[in-house]
Amino acid sequence: MTATHHPKIYVAGHRGMAGSAIVRALLAQGTPQQSILTRTHAELDLCNQQAVGDFFRTAKPDVVYLAAARVGGIWANSHYPADFLYQNLMIEANVLDAAHRNGVQQLLFLGSSCIYPRMAPQPMAEGALLTGTLEPTNEPYAIAKIAGIKLCESYQRQYGRDYRSVMPTNLYGPGDNYHPVHSHVIPALIRRFHEAKIASSAQVVIWGTGTPRREFLYVDDMAAACVFVMQLDLATYRQHTTPMCSHLNVGFGSDLPIAELAQTIAEVVGYNGNIVFDPTQPDGAPRKWMDSSVLHNLGWRPRVGLREGLALAYADFVRSHCGEPAHTV
Repeated sequence: MTATHHPKIYVAGHRGMAGSAIVRALLAQGTPQQSILTRTHAELDLCNQQAVGDFFRTAKPDVVYLAAARVGGIWANSHYPADFLYQNLMIEANVLDAAHRNGVQQLLFLGSSCIYPRMAPQPMAEGALLTGTLEPTNEPYAIAKIAGIKLCESYQRQYGRDYRSVMPTNLYGPGDNYHPVHSHVIPALIRRFHEAKIASSAQVVIWGTGTPRREFLYVDDMAAACVFVMQLDLATYRQHTTPMCSHLNVGFGSDLPIAELAQTIAEVVGYNGNIVFDPTQPDGAPRKWMDSSVLHNLGWRPRVGLREGLALAYADFVRSHCGEPAHTV
């Protein structure tokens, strides 16, 4: 009896929230641990073209999931626009070109819902790409992600590579970044409500008006979608995309106002004080709701509801940052 061959799968960004979830999804569907290739930033700087090329020549991956990126919330995007644009361009350019030059036929690129115009019709369908002006607070990051989609399309058109792209909505869950300044809205609010609960603070002040609406997807649902998309046969993938619009949205299917999100997180954390909004601070785009009907019609659906996912995320925060068991509502 011959041993089953398992392709070598390189997950770029395996320590991040998205990448670590993809590793979990691959293991859950039977990929052997030894078939999953990973490198830390200390081991491989993806902004270094020579280092990336050397890695692909020696490790020889068969499949790539490109989940590595410089990410952050409104504050980080506003204060480090050059870093967000340059580093993300370098990561995707180096990885995609090295993959192509070393014979990798299949690759998945992870983008972001911020690729769509600020005032795109809601929900945002894949065809809304490049139809209007981007949201100023994260334009550099969005431009880098759009470039990544177009790189995948260009390697497909010029060289016949099977390089696919998915655009997840806002993600949250285990492995999130809970930095008090640089994080996205859910981890930022989890941390602030937790600290306010511990300190018995009378109120928590939140940036903006609370009226913008956002969609959120539990990260392990996103990872399952990534594996699902990669396992679609190429004919099916191309049947549901076009050469110039080849990405697929990955969303939950509904959205909610930031004010309602904040109230839900406060309840999950167990914070009973007042929630105050500061309208002098930026809101970002008024709404970001993905039209994920193409992927849903192909057979993938999210499994984790928002409150359940927030409870899991809060438990992860307490375990990883507080060293104590979580008590969630």
